[in-house]
Amino acid sequence: MTRLLRIALLAHSTNPRGGVVHALELGDALVRLGFEAVVHAPDARGAGFFRPTLCSTVSVPAAPAGADMVAMVRQRADEYVSYFNAVEHRRFDVFHAQDGLSGNALATLKERGLIPGFARTVHHLDAFRDPALMELQRRSVTAADRHFVVSRLWQKRLDETFGLEAVLVGNGVDTRQFSPVPDGREAGLAARLGLGSGPIVLSVGGVEPRKNTRRLLEAFLQLRAMHPRAQLIIAGGATVLDHHAYFAEFEASRAASGLPDGVVLRPGPLAQDDMPALYRLADVLAFPSVTEGFGLAALEAMASGIPTVVSRIAPFTEHIGEGETVWCDPLHAGSIADALMLALQPDTRAHLARTGPNVAARHDWTSTARAHLPLYENLAEAIHA
Repeated sequence: MTRLLRIALLAHSTNPRGGVVHALELGDALVRLGFEAVVHAPDARGAGFFRPTLCSTVSVPAAPAGADMVAMVRQRADEYVSYFNAVEHRRFDVFHAQDGLSGNALATLKERGLIPGFARTVHHLDAFRDPALMELQRRSVTAADRHFVVSRLWQKRLDETFGLEAVLVGNGVDTRQFSPVPDGREAGLAARLGLGSGPIVLSVGGVEPRKNTRRLLEAFLQLRAMHPRAQLIIAGGATVLDHHAYFAEFEASRAASGLPDGVVLRPGPLAQDDMPALYRLADVLAFPSVTEGFGLAALEAMASGIPTVVSRIAPFTEHIGEGETVWCDPLHAGSIADALMLALQPDTRAHLARTGPNVAARHDWTSTARAHLPLYENLAEAIHA
């Protein structure tokens, strides 16, 4: 039987991004299983994590970072190293990085002999143009002693790119939080966001290349020709990566479109308590991403009973079946627009509202947490050998 381990989980920030959501949900699930899990992240604002947690959390002291990505990664990794230099902060059986930033920090601690080894979850790999960023990403993966992935796509990529074996752990969704049942926040949130009669198209993740936001805007313009009162909400966007150039291109396209104010809404990251209501206010989730580790937002939307439009690519095709979403080709705005139109048809909406919660129910955080335990035990045995 697996001993009750003390596990340090490291994330890249306290913001509501997929890897951070995964770290907090994993930490909470491990606590429910009887383990001691502590989620760490650099916190330059000193505001703590974006939601309350069952597991313990640590805001690692951090200074504001500049725009240079390489310098930012190194700075945040150094801040992690400074924190864990103190022996009282290293009293864990397992160290587990959720991203390249924290992976580089643990790689340095391992090189200095301060920790015997660590695990790394590879949610996805980025194709950075900067060779220095690519090298930092490589180091964060190859320096780890054990590896986890959330989809078969990245399990295969890790093998092909680095010759590394990884355990598939998947993702989950909290169906108590995300459900079709209104919680009373809907009307107030709709008024605060300035939502009209719709249809409301929701995108989660901000404006960035891998979210394919520019093609989504092009598709939305086509949708507006048939639904002149449609609105597009682009929620989230709290990222440590620099997407200024892509955002400038997006804004130029939006301005050139002639859309009135209040049609494309960018509220930024919303309070976690608002997210279930936001999904329920939407008529469709548009998720035409070109690169994802898993795609948690699709599961959250399905659990909330709204139809989804999803790219017909892995990893989505691994855990979403035919008839459970409306598929699109993410490289063609016309395909995205057609999928949005189909998802808004009454028969399609009714069907996906029924099937969505069943899809979400196949993915739970307890199973995800249990999938980590054999490698955790293996790492802990190496520490105490």
